[in-house]
Amino acid sequence: MLFSPPALDGRERDVLGQIDELKDKLRWQLHEPRRWHGSIRRLSFARAIQGSNSIEGFDAALDDAAAVALGEVPLDANEETRVALEGYRDAMTYVLQLSDDDGFTYSSQLLKSLHFMMTGYSLHNRPGLWRAGSVYVRKEDTGEIVYEGPDVDDVPGLIEQLIDDLNDGEFKPPLVGAGMAHLNLAMIHPFRDGNGRMARCLQSLILARSGVLSPVFMSIEEYLGRNTSAYYDLLSQVGRGTWQPENDSRPWVRFTLVAHLRQARTMLRRVRESERLWLELEQTATGKGLSPRTMNALFDAAVGLRVRNATYRAQLNEADAEEVTEQTASRDLRRLVELGLLVPRGTKRGRHYLAGNEVEQIRRAIVAARADREDADPFSD
Repeated sequence: MLFSPPALDGRERDVLGQIDELKDKLRWQLHEPRRWHGSIRRLSFARAIQGSNSIEGFDAALDDAAAVALGEVPLDANEETRVALEGYRDAMTYVLQLSDDDGFTYSSQLLKSLHFMMTGYSLHNRPGLWRAGSVYVRKEDTGEIVYEGPDVDDVPGLIEQLIDDLNDGEFKPPLVGAGMAHLNLAMIHPFRDGNGRMARCLQSLILARSGVLSPVFMSIEEYLGRNTSAYYDLLSQVGRGTWQPENDSRPWVRFTLVAHLRQARTMLRRVRESERLWLELEQTATGKGLSPRTMNALFDAAVGLRVRNATYRAQLNEADAEEVTEQTASRDLRRLVELGLLVPRGTKRGRHYLAGNEVEQIRRAIVAARADREDADPFSD
């Protein structure tokens, strides 16, 4: 027996309708390809990597997560954080690849493979293997045990039940089904380590396979990373200390629906602001006779990232815009500094560039024009 979703009530169906409306608006905004779409997609992917790993204590700045997403070395993140970010990047990249695989099926081996990608940097984690014994979740501050996973002998059978449910395709609506798979995998806790990351990755995979926009724009990893305490509280509330799949899953379903609602609102605002930001920066760059390729550096600096020669080149090469040499990138960045659009900081490996005053002013004006957003909990009584 696994945790089952509740029969949805009127309020839950209403929230799903609101999410669908936001999803349609996002789809419309992203319907026609624009040059700035690549930047916001890349940063959304980086935020998902950053958010999911921050929950596990692997904290990294957004520009470091974005660098890892591009296959570059982060500026500040330590070695342990870097390899954790890279593992999650590889697993999520594979998830995106699987979204269009006509012959796809869920399997226990797929879960093990994703786990190996995430945690293979340490054999201590038993990457790609089920745990060999009991597992406990403890509070970091007190060491108190807050959850004990099911008996190790029950893990393979529970995973097969989950796989069968996923392959039956009866998890409707997709947002609820993906959230329930997240809950069940987290509660089964089949691995020695990395269970939370795996549960969040599985949720994104289900969303990808269900055609719910791109998980890059619909995943809630960023939201969970910003609301980690509430996330753990809900898992604790539903789990009640041990494997009890008969427990009421409604609080968890509602929490995930609120997460999707708020994340979708954030994404829609971010997409609209990114379009305006790109257009205004483009006018500035054109007026100063700059190459269109410099827009990538200006956009990243405007949203607060540290721009580096390596990441600037990696973006352009990833987009197949043109092959840019280190020397060409250096000339571009030097010219942006001469015009006051970027400000240099650091030396040697730590050399990077921040937004100059003119770029900062463009961004500030866009942020200042934001309308107040509705963030009330739709399930609060």
